[in-house]
Amino acid sequence: MDSRPPHLLLLLTSLLHCQYARGQSSFIIDTVGLAILPSNTVQSGTPVTLRCQVSVSHDNIPHLTHTFQLTQDDVPIHSSTTTKDLVEYELSPARAADSGTYECRVTVKDRSRASVPQKLRVTGLQTPVLYLNKTMPYEGEEFIATCSAPEEKGSLIFRFYEKRSGESQRIKQLAPTGNSSETTLALRSVGDSFLYCDYEINLVSGPRRSNHSQEIPVIVRGLYISPVMNVLPSSDVFEGDIMEVVCKVVSPPKSVEVFLTKDKRILKQAPISLSHQFTAKEGDSGKLVCKAEWGNVQQENYQVITVRELFSKPRLTVEPIDIFEGDRFKLTCSVSVYVPERINNDTMRFSIYKDDLELTSAETYMTVAHPAKNGNYTCKAQAASLSRSFVKESQTVVVKAKVPVSKPVLSVVGGTLVLGKRFQLLCHSDSGTLPILYTLYGPNRLLDTRTVRKPWEEAVFNSSAIYRSSDLNNFLCHARNSQHRTNVTESGQLLRSTNIIEPVSKPVLSVRHSMGDVSEGQDVTLVCSVQRGTLPISFTWYHTQTGEALTSQTSRKLEASHRINNVRGEHQGKYYCVCTNAANETQQSHTITITVKMAGWKKGLIAFFCILLILALILVVIFKRRLLRFKRKTTGELSVKSANTKVERLSLTQSEVNEAANVTPGMMGKSVWSEHVSGSESDDQNSVISPEKAEPQYTEVQTRQADPNRAPVKKGTDTVYSEVRNSKQGVPEQADGGSVEYAQLNHDADHHGDHGNHGHHSAQDDHIDEIDSSVDNNTADHGE
Repeated sequence: MDSRPPHLLLLLTSLLHCQYARGQSSFIIDTVGLAILPSNTVQSGTPVTLRCQVSVSHDNIPHLTHTFQLTQDDVPIHSSTTTKDLVEYELSPARAADSGTYECRVTVKDRSRASVPQKLRVTGLQTPVLYLNKTMPYEGEEFIATCSAPEEKGSLIFRFYEKRSGESQRIKQLAPTGNSSETTLALRSVGDSFLYCDYEINLVSGPRRSNHSQEIPVIVRGLYISPVMNVLPSSDVFEGDIMEVVCKVVSPPKSVEVFLTKDKRILKQAPISLSHQFTAKEGDSGKLVCKAEWGNVQQENYQVITVRELFSKPRLTVEPIDIFEGDRFKLTCSVSVYVPERINNDTMRFSIYKDDLELTSAETYMTVAHPAKNGNYTCKAQAASLSRSFVKESQTVVVKAKVPVSKPVLSVVGGTLVLGKRFQLLCHSDSGTLPILYTLYGPNRLLDTRTVRKPWEEAVFNSSAIYRSSDLNNFLCHARNSQHRTNVTESGQLLRSTNIIEPVSKPVLSVRHSMGDVSEGQDVTLVCSVQRGTLPISFTWYHTQTGEALTSQTSRKLEASHRINNVRGEHQGKYYCVCTNAANETQQSHTITITVKMAGWKKGLIAFFCILLILALILVVIFKRRLLRFKRKTTGELSVKSANTKVERLSLTQSEVNEAANVTPGMMGKSVWSEHVSGSESDDQNSVISPEKAEPQYTEVQTRQADPNRAPVKKGTDTVYSEVRNSKQGVPEQADGGSVEYAQLNHDADHHGDHGNHGHHSAQDDHIDEIDSSVDNNTADHGE
């Protein structure tokens, strides 16, 4: 059971309801206004107020807050959050840096609105103030100058000016800074002048320049600290003389320093004045400078001194200039005396040194060149003058004996030479001081020269092709590294050291087999040979029909062979061979043609079958002739006799012949009689008819097409009946006293009009004519 009081529950419910109602409240920002007071254009130093006011419509939202943000040229300058609808921002006072475009933006919850931009222009700039820590400086003395505009805002660029004789000149400009700037100035001209300054401010609308400050008079005093310089005994002396240089400042200010220098090297330093003594030596000639410094101000004076030599610096010479190992060379130390009245030649002493070790106390030194004699040589000359002695040393001479050039070696680049091709020759000496001049001589002439100056360089010569190995003996190389030292290559050395490759000549392909002709089943050998070429040689055989290599061989002879066993018909055709060697030049032979003849047993078998075929043809011809004779004989003996020995003539009408010609192919070539015959052709067609069988006999004849001149008959298989009566003597009689019908059928089913069978049809007509003639003869005999 809930023990909380009822009024607490009521309070919570009210709060929730109010929160819900607040979340559902609505509003709108009507206007945002910005005003610049007293006006948009004011004089510098005038107080200015920026007033921003907002108008919001809402449905009784209590304590509605507004966030105001003021910007100048889009740069925020002020921001505040309040429940008031008005905000004011003071520019007190307004300066030129406050000029620009202002805008007020108001944000209420999630909504925002900006005012119309307003421009403020502040006219005028504060006049700057100049301050100097010294108004009477010495010439070149540095002093501090400060220019400021304390009431201005922003980054100011200050400039300083000097006004002399009515003309102003800018002497310094500083980088942009605040409203005050300090710098160091130094005036070089002695006299009266005025200093003033001004400044410039960069605004969005453009730069503005102020009026210049007050002019401050400045008196530049002359500073007389130029030193006085004396050289004793004189500025022109001989070596060995004692010299003294005095440098001082007359009536100096405090803290003056004096320096004595030569060639930017300080010889001595002292306050106000100095004195420097030294013994004059060779090389002391030059300019001595005396400087006086006070603060940052310097003044100087100088004098040129000349130190004359009593005798020259010794000179060490070497003879000869080109020294080779094993040669004798000579070192000589010499001097030139310039003041003989001060130098006694008898007192001159010489010494020669190698690597700072004395070799001799004489003017000359001779020895034999050797690597151990290489080194740095110097000499010293000692002489005594009236007051003191002098020792001078020569410059160092480096002696390094040259190595004579060794016998050059001539070789073919790569070590291999292919006859008929261009090649390169290398001439090289194992030892010899560079540079070395190499000269190559070819067959009866000079080819070229090369100079090797660096250790990594080589003397490589290009040569034209040669075609004989012996031509290599005509190449010579000369090597020289001095005017009098030359070495020559050994004769024949190039030929012995070179691997010479002779390209293969054009190969010749030939056929070798056991018999004169190539027949099937035999073995054939293809021999590929060359006249010359460096061994080993690679041979390859090709068959043009296949286009592929048959086989390849590498031989150490000038020829190689490929054997084809059991030659067949597909082996005939054209063959060629290709050969090459290390020269990588491929040569191809001419093609040869191999014709494969048929085997003997095949020829005999074909001849046997041909003889059999001829015999068969002869037998067929004989058989046909005899058959024809038999048919003619049978036809000639055909006759019909009546019982009264009266021979009635057999007549065969043309229509019946035509009808017989149109019989079926199965009946072609057969004789059809009106009498009944058996299907066998072997039955005797001339047998006597039995009297008992005198009644009519009927024979069925098949026809293909009816003759148009006769009565219509049925198509296909028609039955034609011919009545034959038998006489008493066995001779058939025609029933109506007419002729006995006879038909011979032709083999050609289309003989009735085809031109191709005209010959066959004519033979049939001849045969019928023979029958008619035989019957007529019988009839005539019977009539007689």
